Amino acid sequence: MLAMMLGAFGIGTTEFVAMGLLPEIATGMGVTEPIAGRVISAYAFGVVVGAPVIAIAASRVRRRVLLLALMVAFTIGNAATIFAPNYEMLMISRFLSGLPHGAFFGVAALVAAELAGPKSRAKAVAHVMLGLSIANVVGVPIATALGQQLGWRAAFALVATIGAITVVLLAAWVPDVPQPIGASMRGELAGFRNIQIWLTLFTGIVGFGGMFAVYTYISSTMQQETGLSRALVPLVLMLYGVGMVIGNLLGGAIADKALTPGLVGILVVLSIVLMMFSFTVHIPVLAVTNLMLIAIFASALVPGLQTRLMDVAGNAQTLAATANHSALNIANGLGALLGGVVISAGYGYGAPAAVGSALAVCGLLILLVAILLERRGSFPQAPISASVR
Repeated sequence: MLAMMLGAFGIGTTEFVAMGLLPEIATGMGVTEPIAGRVISAYAFGVVVGAPVIAIAASRVRRRVLLLALMVAFTIGNAATIFAPNYEMLMISRFLSGLPHGAFFGVAALVAAELAGPKSRAKAVAHVMLGLSIANVVGVPIATALGQQLGWRAAFALVATIGAITVVLLAAWVPDVPQPIGASMRGELAGFRNIQIWLTLFTGIVGFGGMFAVYTYISSTMQQETGLSRALVPLVLMLYGVGMVIGNLLGGAIADKALTPGLVGILVVLSIVLMMFSFTVHIPVLAVTNLMLIAIFASALVPGLQTRLMDVAGNAQTLAATANHSALNIANGLGALLGGVVISAGYGYGAPAAVGSALAVCGLLILLVAILLERRGSFPQAPISASVR
C-alpha cells in the first residue's frame, strides 16, 4: 500500500504543481497564462488517451509488472519535461507524462481492493488515493516553492526523483496479485457496451470538472481577487491538500456504508460550496475556508465513483478502473478550459466557481439518470466475484 501510495504521491505532485507554477511557466516559455494553461490540458489529454488504451492492451499482463512499467514510463516523461527546450516540446513531454497516470491509479485501486476484501474496498482505494491528497499537502507546496525559487523545471526534477524511488519500492514490496477469472481483452472491450460505466464516467467528467475550474487558476485567484501575496500561495495549496486528505478519507467511509446516497449528497454539497466561493473570494479567511470545503467534497467523490465502477463493470474491471482517471482528467481539461473562457471574457477569477457549481449540478443529474436506469433494470452486467486464479 505504501509503495502504491508513493506512486500516487508523485503523480499528484506532477499533476497539480503546474497549476501553482502557471505564471512561472508562462514567463519561462514566453506565452500568456491562458496559453500556458494548455500544458495542464496536454497532461490531462495524455491521461485520457493512455488509460483505456493501456487497460485494453495490457488486460492479461500481471498487475505487479504493469505497475512497474507504468511508473518507469511516468519517470521518463517527467525527466523529459525538465529538459523541454520550448513550449511545443513541453506540451509533448506533459502529454507523455500523463499516459501512465490513469492506468497506474486504476490498477493500483484494483490491487488494493483485492488485498482488502469486499467489505473494505472503498477504504483501500481511498488509502491508495491518499497519496494524491498528501501530494497536495506536502508535494505540491514544496515543489511550488522550489519552482518559484529555482525555476519551474526544478519542480519536475523532484517529481522524477519520486518516480524513481517508487519503482524501487514497487519492485520490493508489491505482491503478485493474480488476474481475476475472465480477464481478457474481449472482456475489457465489452465494457464499452455498458451504459452504467458510461454514465458513471460522465458523472465524474462533469461533476468533478467544477473543482478544476477553480483550482487551475488558484495562484492568480488568490493574488488578484483575494489579495494574498505570492509567498502565501504554497500555504494555500497546502491547506487545499489538507482538505483533499479529509475528503478522500470521508469519501471512502461514506462509500463503504452508503455508496449511492453518499454520491448524491456529495454532489449536492459540492455545487453549493462552489457557488459560495464566487461570493467569498474577496474575503481572505472565507475564501481559504471555502476553498478547503471545495477540496473536501470534490475529493470525497473519487472513492465512491471508483467503487461504483467496480460494481457495474462486470469483466471490464481494468478498463473501468483506469477509465475513471481518464474521466477525472477530462474533467481537469474541461474545468481548465471553461475557467479560462470566463476569465478571458473579463468576468474575473471569481467567475470559474459559478461555472463549477453548474458543472456539479449537471454531474448530479447524470448520476440520477444512472440510478433511475439501474432501478428499472438497465444493468447489463452483474459485478464479478472476487475469485482469482
